Amino acid sequence: MRALQMVDTKNQYLKIKKEVDEAVINVMESSQFIGGKIVNDFAMNLATYNGSKHVIPCANGTDALQIAMMALGLKAGDEVITPSFTYIATVEVAALLGIKPIFVEVDKRTFCIDPAAIEKAITPKTKAIIPVHLYGHAAEMEAIMDIANRHHLFVIEDNAQAIGNEYVFSDGRKKKTGSIGHIGCTSFYPSKNLGAFGDGGAIFTDDDALAEQLKMIASHGQSRRYYHDVVGCNSRLDAVQAAILDIKLKHLDEYNKARRKAADYYDHAFNEYTEIVTPFRAKNNNHVFHQYTLILQNADRDALNTFLSENGIPSMIYYPVPAHRQKMFDAFGGSAYELPLTDWLTERVISLPIHTELEEEQQAFICKKVVEFINKK
Repeated sequence: MRALQMVDTKNQYLKIKKEVDEAVINVMESSQFIGGKIVNDFAMNLATYNGSKHVIPCANGTDALQIAMMALGLKAGDEVITPSFTYIATVEVAALLGIKPIFVEVDKRTFCIDPAAIEKAITPKTKAIIPVHLYGHAAEMEAIMDIANRHHLFVIEDNAQAIGNEYVFSDGRKKKTGSIGHIGCTSFYPSKNLGAFGDGGAIFTDDDALAEQLKMIASHGQSRRYYHDVVGCNSRLDAVQAAILDIKLKHLDEYNKARRKAADYYDHAFNEYTEIVTPFRAKNNNHVFHQYTLILQNADRDALNTFLSENGIPSMIYYPVPAHRQKMFDAFGGSAYELPLTDWLTERVISLPIHTELEEEQQAFICKKVVEFINKK
């Protein structure tokens, strides 16, 4: 049996090695490493895939979120509503800009922001909602957009973990996550479902004027070279990464299908154990399983984490400390929040290996050891 990994990027690469190697060589031979046709072609192909009018590539997913907030004119003293149960980048950029993150609870089943909690948190200072499509499951975007429209708020989707997820509205319309809000943001960190061979990110929007603003901010605030209309930053996706991503984009649906197949295997293996809550899958979206995350009930999560490690099985806790309990948010009143469900989840979630190269033999071994631990507890 091959050694287990949380994400097997090497063997994924080997399957598309010829395509990727040729694409990288083409970049070298073009000597156009920043911007240019290769980056533009990838942006257009990604826009077509995601059903978005505009895609603005950038350096990473964190930059994407920051540029989005800047383009919407959010400023110090404004408030944005966000889950605390998320990776820190979602809210770090708000704090960096002096914007106050207002932390709310998530839905226990989906791990995504609870629309009812959003409604209760709105104040006159609220300017935006940042739903996070956590672990690959879509937030309840129909309800979120309804709230945003009624209260005249912006919606910035953090789609770093759910690219390729198709959300179905109650009237039958289908839209990819990242294309529903005013702006969508994603990351191409190597472990992502669509991962580069380094850092990378992208911003999605259907708004022409907003797209121009996003482009300017990502390029030193310039509308044309050496003419700087707004304060911006320097955030670019290089051509090597764009070339690799353009190859992998063609395989993205195949990759997500492989992740769902692996998730089905886990679901079946753990179905009879009341101590294990397997990931919920809402009927109105197709979970892309960036992570396969269990909730443990009446079982020691940390002990399981240690037990798996001792048996050569990697596992991860996403995330052990919620954002509102991080020291960096003390200045924003983070410690004053009471989010019991978020705290409960951080003590019980554990993610098992899931990726495109996971073999049945490997999964059988993982499941055997998880069950062995549960039966011994």
